[in-house]
Amino acid sequence: MRDEDKTKEQLVSELTELRQRIAELKAADTERKRAEERIQRQLQRLTALREIDIAISGSSDLRVTFNVILDQVTTQLGVDAADVLLLHPHTQALEYAAGRGFCSAALQHTRLRLGEGHAGRAALERHIISVPDLAEAEDGLRRSLLLADEGFTTYHGVPLIAKGQVKGVLEVFHRAPIDPDQEWLDFLETLAGQAAIAIDNSTLFDNLQRSNFELSLAYDTTLEGWAKALELRDMETEGHTRRVTEMTLRLARAMGMSEAELVHVRRGALLHDIGKIGIPDSILRKPGPLTEEEWDIMRQHPVYAYEMLLPIAHLRPALDIPYYHHEKWDGTGYPRGLKGRQIPLAARVFAVVDVWDALLSGRPYRPAWPEEKATEYIREQAEKHFDPQVAEAFMELEMEGVREL
Repeated sequence: MRDEDKTKEQLVSELTELRQRIAELKAADTERKRAEERIQRQLQRLTALREIDIAISGSSDLRVTFNVILDQVTTQLGVDAADVLLLHPHTQALEYAAGRGFCSAALQHTRLRLGEGHAGRAALERHIISVPDLAEAEDGLRRSLLLADEGFTTYHGVPLIAKGQVKGVLEVFHRAPIDPDQEWLDFLETLAGQAAIAIDNSTLFDNLQRSNFELSLAYDTTLEGWAKALELRDMETEGHTRRVTEMTLRLARAMGMSEAELVHVRRGALLHDIGKIGIPDSILRKPGPLTEEEWDIMRQHPVYAYEMLLPIAHLRPALDIPYYHHEKWDGTGYPRGLKGRQIPLAARVFAVVDVWDALLSGRPYRPAWPEEKATEYIREQAEKHFDPQVAEAFMELEMEGVREL
C-alpha cells in the first residue's frame, strides 16, 4: 500500500509539474506573441514616420504633407478622425487646415483664440489635453453644432511646437472610449512633432521664396534705374529702352524662347547700352555725325558692357544683348565680328528691334523714317545685318500691329 500511495503521490506531483510547465509555456507563448505584436507595431510606426519624412522632404505643399500625416495618425493610433489647426501669428487664432475621418464639415470653419476650447488650451499651455468623455467635459466641443452628429467620445489635443514656437494643434477624435498607454501617447507626440516640422519647413520655404522674389524685384528695379540714368544722359534716346525691351520680349517669345530665357532677355534689353557709361559726353552727345576716330571709341561700348556685367553673377546670363547686339549676320559687325548663328539668338532678336526703333526716332542729323521705309530697310538687310528668320518673324509681328505708338 505504501508503494501504491507513493506512486500516486509521485503521479500527482508530476502532473502538477506538467500543468505548471504547460502554464509557463502558455505564458511564454503569450508573452512572445505580445512581443511580436509590439515589434510589428513599432515597425509599422517606424515605416509611418519614414513616409512622413519623405512627404516633408519631397513637397513644400502643406496640404500634401498633412494628408500623409493624418492618414498615419488615424491608422497607427487607431482613431476615427484627426485634424490640424494652424496658429496664425498675426491674429493669434487657431484655424482649420486639414482633416481626416469626419462625416461632416463640422470643424472646417474653426477659429479659436489661444486658451479657448481644448485646442486653445493645448496651444496656450503647451501640453497634451486629453478628454476621455466629451459628454462630461466642462466645456465640451461647442465649436460647431454639427459635432454632435459626429458622435465623438474621446479627444486628445497636442500642441505643434517647432523651435520653441507653437505652430498649431493636432487633434484626434474617437467614437469609443480609449485607454491609451504611455507608448500610444508618446507616438502621438512624435506624430505631432513631425507635423510641427512640416509647418516650420513650409514657413521657411515660403519666406525664402518671398525673399527671392523681393531680391529679384530689387535687381530689376535697379536695372530700370540704370537704364533711365542712361536715357537722362542721352536725351535723344528717351523712351527707347522701354520700347525696345517690350518689343524684344514679344519677338523673342515668337521665336520660341522660353519664359526662363525671357527673364534674361528683358534684363539684357534694359542694359543693352550700359557700356555707353564709358563713352565721353563729347562723343555720346555730339549733335552731328561722328568721325572715324570717334566711331572707334563708340564701338567699344559693348566691350565696356561686358567688362561691367561679367563680374556680376546674377547678370551674367543677360550679357548676350549688351555684348553682341551690334554683331551682324554677315560677320561685318562688332566687337567680335561673329557671323550667322555664332551670334546668340537674344542678340539677333534685339538687333532687329533696336534698328527699327532707331529708324523711327528722329535725330538732329536726320528726321524719323516713316514705317514703310523702315520696314523696307529691315527686309533689305535680312541675310546682311539681320538673321533672315528673325527679320521675317518681326515683319509678321509688325504687320499685326505689335509696335505701340
